[in-house]
Amino acid sequence: MSELKYKDMAFELKPQYTDWGDWCYSPQLYFRGAEDIPGAKYNVGWQVFMKPVHWMEPDPHFHREEEYLVFINADLYHPEEFDAEIEIWLGYDVSKMEKHVITKPTILRIPGSMWHCPMDFIRIDKPILFQAVYLDGTSGRVSRQIDADGNEKFVYGGPELMHGCRLDPTKDRCTYCGKCFRLANEGKE
Repeated sequence: MSELKYKDMAFELKPQYTDWGDWCYSPQLYFRGAEDIPGAKYNVGWQVFMKPVHWMEPDPHFHREEEYLVFINADLYHPEEFDAEIEIWLGYDVSKMEKHVITKPTILRIPGSMWHCPMDFIRIDKPILFQAVYLDGTSGRVSRQIDADGNEKFVYGGPELMHGCRLDPTKDRCTYCGKCFRLANEGKE
């Protein structure tokens, strides 16, 4: 039997066991775009959120490409049910963003160059499936950060900055395991 000509067009989603905290079910699934299939223009993760959390993007940021955030019931046999509240800030002017509150199954379209975040999962009474869909093969962004003196700066963060693990210098790349986020939220980092 001859080898399949297009076998490189398929990527097997494998469970990624994470350590984000008790608010996020593990394992999760990820497709890292061009990292997993060279040339891909789609980057996505699937996480089940079980408890409220201040999401890991505390600073407003924007991407060059369009992004979609999906919030649905984790029980896919009852997709119409939704028992959670999420707040997210949006706007083209970072100093005049609007707070949006999500209380129903929702897909949020964020056009390229639109500022968004922070995002807070205020209440989760039934687990929700969260999916961030980024329409590019990588996930770079520009964030606005304000230091302790109130000075504003804009910082680029992209996949080339994610080399290595923050906690284990022997690892050559970040696997998005969530342990550094969990420790920071617990005040241990």
